[in-house]
Amino acid sequence: MLTRQPIMRRAIGPASIPFPEFAMANWRSSGSRNSRARKGVIVRSDSNITQHTPSSDNTKLSQSLTRNDQPTRQRVRVALYSHDTMGLGHLRRNLVIAQSLAESSLEATTLLISGAHSANFFSLPERADLLTLPRLQKNPAGDYSSGHLDISVHDLISLRADSIRSALEAFLPDVLIVDKVPAGAFGEMLPALRSMKMQGNVKCVLGIRDVLDDPETVRLENDKPITRDTIEEFYDDIWVYGDSRVYNPVKEYQWSKQIANKVRFTGYLDQSRRLRAVNGHSQQEVPSHSASKDRLVVCTLGGGQDGFALAKAFIEGLPKTGVQGVLLAGPFMPEESMQSLHQAAENRDNLEIVKFIPEADKLVSQADCVIAMGGYNTVCSILSFAKRALIVPRVAPRLEQWIRAERLQQLGLVDVVHPRDLSPVGLHDWIEEGAAPVRRAAELVDMNGLTNVEQYCKELIGTKTIRQLRPSRDLV
Repeated sequence: MLTRQPIMRRAIGPASIPFPEFAMANWRSSGSRNSRARKGVIVRSDSNITQHTPSSDNTKLSQSLTRNDQPTRQRVRVALYSHDTMGLGHLRRNLVIAQSLAESSLEATTLLISGAHSANFFSLPERADLLTLPRLQKNPAGDYSSGHLDISVHDLISLRADSIRSALEAFLPDVLIVDKVPAGAFGEMLPALRSMKMQGNVKCVLGIRDVLDDPETVRLENDKPITRDTIEEFYDDIWVYGDSRVYNPVKEYQWSKQIANKVRFTGYLDQSRRLRAVNGHSQQEVPSHSASKDRLVVCTLGGGQDGFALAKAFIEGLPKTGVQGVLLAGPFMPEESMQSLHQAAENRDNLEIVKFIPEADKLVSQADCVIAMGGYNTVCSILSFAKRALIVPRVAPRLEQWIRAERLQQLGLVDVVHPRDLSPVGLHDWIEEGAAPVRRAAELVDMNGLTNVEQYCKELIGTKTIRQLRPSRDLV
């Protein structure tokens, strides 16, 4: 039994979650890419791996349901998984994809599987629901531990893996989209992937952001057999949510021909689509400054767990007149840091500090200019709403944000400052420059990611008949 301490240092790349010995042993036990996997195997290293069989209770439940309980409308089923050990980026990406597929001609019904507890505060798309996994926690240094349950990471991953597999076997999607980590956190997706493969008609997609990390780090990760073989065995497509003219991971990371042949670039995901869908919901938490003549300056820190330095510099550098500032600190900003920020801002009557709002895109859409860290979704929001923006990217423990920000700066779409050069004076001067012409991102890069995701889904499903929602016997 593993202890309740962090298991392993992070490893960056398409399989950025490390694999402890029990997951590696279970992966190896599945045999080569041509081996037949056993249905229902959970992730355990001991010799008592159990097979899950239908219980008599489930049989009785199934028999108690009548045909009148079953919907008759035929719909495409899509499942989206994100491990979500730090921040909300993976979940936010899957939410906008789920919404787009629901609104498309597919009229998809979607099951989102997420490791983020904060997922419960987001507005869900039509015909979508959410399975929230027990939390797996990662600190800014990249170390992992059990979130809230007082159990080992070993047992937590077993619990999560079994939940994922059971949910997907019941839902049985037409398309399964896994965000960023091919085998899931600590290999927790492997049992589900084997089960879906046995079904024979489930298409599996690995969805990744445009930049994973610096090329050297990702290449080392790609060389691991569990990463390479998981992609080759289970995935039909790899969707890169970006534009190859900005960053081409196939070339940058020197992916093998087998993996490269699966890659399709979608373009960036237009966050304005998400905003239009949630505008009907109550957004009382979102500060509104439509009646103010002052310019609205928004500073957003993503999850917030490592954004204190930028937040402090923003408070100190915000001009005292002519602007109204909003600091969106993030749900994972430590409480002691929040208290320190409130103390620093207590004499500022033109600054509001908000820890978390589910739909931050609405705040970005209202802003005259934005100062932000460089997470994928924040950058997509800035590009979607054509905002003048200054990016202060994270540079540790990975270089993803810095690389993306530099490439977009070269295209003239954002301004960038390295964290070592961050200062209140620098932020003050940038804000005081006032409004400047902003080029529409769509003039320079592909912003049609959601439209292309819809098309790629249709092509994967092909001409096969969309099956009717399963009869009650499938509950067994």
